[in-house]
Amino acid sequence: MELILIINTIILGIVEGLTEFLPISSTGHLILAGDLLNFNTEKGKLFEVVIQVGAIFAVCWEYRVKITAVLAGLLKGEKSAQKFTLNLIVAFMPLAVLGLLFGKLIKAVLFKPMPVALAFIIGAFIIIWAEKREHKIRVFEIDDLSLLDALKLGIAQAFALIPGTSRSGATIIGGLFFGLSRKAATEFSFFLAIPTLFIASLYDLYKHREILEWAVDAPYFAVGMIAAFFSAMLAIKGLLRYISNHDFIIFAWYRIIFGLVVIGTAYSGLVNWTA
Repeated sequence: MELILIINTIILGIVEGLTEFLPISSTGHLILAGDLLNFNTEKGKLFEVVIQVGAIFAVCWEYRVKITAVLAGLLKGEKSAQKFTLNLIVAFMPLAVLGLLFGKLIKAVLFKPMPVALAFIIGAFIIIWAEKREHKIRVFEIDDLSLLDALKLGIAQAFALIPGTSRSGATIIGGLFFGLSRKAATEFSFFLAIPTLFIASLYDLYKHREILEWAVDAPYFAVGMIAAFFSAMLAIKGLLRYISNHDFIIFAWYRIIFGLVVIGTAYSGLVNWTA
């Protein structure tokens, strides 16, 4: 294993884990980090998708009690477990369908630093709008979600096909617009990440299987997933503590500053972004 590649995979794994569940766009950060590390080859982009599995395992570990209870409930035919699972399936479908229809076009046009920077800034103003409006909470816990609520959240998540938008951010902020508490919206975004990221990773692995050299690539993928797992654990625990007493405005300001830095460095020539 090459030392520079190990360092790059660890960096990208940490970036993935820290940003996947925060409303700041993991895809956007990975595109920019990959660009700086000269890691935006076809295999590099596949790597960025696959290491999401490490972040998924972090969610599964953090919510292992809930997940185990749902699985046991499904085997027993419990209605609450069936409802929870159906909500996840319904919420997953909009992104899955639109991703299959338009994913290739979106990647060709928008998976570049400058469109990502603009999406960062636009998304920030949407967060500010969501937080400044009056909150009328009607759903306090994820078990209280209806199928219609799940569908709405799924449609919100589908906006994350635009890189720089943030999958978790779109789901969480969409939840605030639809009357969910911050806790319910955040936790549902965590659970919705499990089928979304896992299926996306498997699909990309299958689609690009011809470029993989398993004996060579597997160790790097493993290192990236381990880094993503531990950094995602920190992000999940930190976000849950943070939202108990704070809103998401700080993430909006971060997005604005980050987007402006990318645009500024591009136009000044300080960083030679590939876009």
